[in-house]
Amino acid sequence: MHEFIELESRYSAHNYHPLPVVLTRGKGVWLWDVDGKRYLDMMSAYSAVSFGHSHPVLVAALTRQAEQLAVTSRAFHTDRLGPFLQTLCEMTGMDRALPMNTGAEAVETALKAARKWGYKVKGIADNRAEIIVCHGNFAGRTTTIVGFSSEPQYRDGFGPFAPGFVAVPFGDAAALEAAITPRTAAFLVEPVQGEGGIIVPPAGYLAACREICTRHNVLLICDEVQTGLGRTGRLLACEHEAVKPDGLVLGKALGGGLLPVSAFLAREEVMRVFKPGDHGSTFGGNPLAAAVGLAALRLLQEERLSEHAHETGARLIAGLRAIRHPAIREVRGKGLLIGMELDPAWMSARAFCEALMRKGILSKETHDTVVRFAPPLIISEAELDEALVVIRATFEELLPAAEARRRTGESFFV
Repeated sequence: MHEFIELESRYSAHNYHPLPVVLTRGKGVWLWDVDGKRYLDMMSAYSAVSFGHSHPVLVAALTRQAEQLAVTSRAFHTDRLGPFLQTLCEMTGMDRALPMNTGAEAVETALKAARKWGYKVKGIADNRAEIIVCHGNFAGRTTTIVGFSSEPQYRDGFGPFAPGFVAVPFGDAAALEAAITPRTAAFLVEPVQGEGGIIVPPAGYLAACREICTRHNVLLICDEVQTGLGRTGRLLACEHEAVKPDGLVLGKALGGGLLPVSAFLAREEVMRVFKPGDHGSTFGGNPLAAAVGLAALRLLQEERLSEHAHETGARLIAGLRAIRHPAIREVRGKGLLIGMELDPAWMSARAFCEALMRKGILSKETHDTVVRFAPPLIISEAELDEALVVIRATFEELLPAAEARRRTGESFFV
């Protein structure tokens, strides 16, 4: 195992700090390392593997299409793109979709659409449009996107950044309204902040934002790259408050855990601002991606995975809260997007994830103090219960060392 880690360390840019495990195979909710050890995947590649690893229906769709036609570019029509976009629009209630590859690309598409709508439809003066975002947001790693991040590391050394973004506190609808000016084109928001620490806003927040945006003629764009497609127990997280956005960003699970597929969806008035040549992608909407995306959407419906995520997520949250370890500050989330915040005086989230790894569960920390639990939506109740047993045992195993560190004030962070 160590030779693979050393090889990666030698030749890869050091822009990641992965757990010390080398994976070689996956099936369903399980992963295996190069030594044959099995792990329960409680991470799902940040929701990209919502259908589990190597789902036979999705692998079959990928294989069939790869043998027939994979990439043509959008210079030509294909018989795969139309059915995919039709299903995507009908399921989400949006008028049109613009296919891309990664979530960050889809967010960039949303920003371009919002700005051009602001100029051509709302009448904002050229180059003056503003887009409101939230503190704690995470929408990708492009220079535009990190420019409106509130995380110092994401910005450090990458400026100068594009102007035109205003940040407000997440979960505060009054702050949103106070920040709106005649130059405001859109409000871009995650219904639940994922990378920010699985932050769930107060009940009624998104509905209030919808009303405020409508009243001020501001586009409400929901970034559901991580929360969308069943992850929070509904098809879209915004559906928890019966909110229909003007624009919607999807990705991750849309590719079935097999390849990058994303899309920006919007109502007709917004999407109409794009003319031929305004925007594009060589790989966006390719036949292979469209075939897999369509199969993933159908699978989501046929296996009722949103409903399953709602039920199993409630079971997992209840099980985590029942542990009642003094290191646990809070357990929060929706569906199968759950964050367990730890008191750093007891233990770091990284140390806890490494201990879980040794016991056969894979997860990853965010912001030093939060452990994410976001397993594939296909996970069974028995598998969840198995995970809860291991999580509880891990706390018990770490308790003596954690108590010693807390008494001495020794830090986990290096």
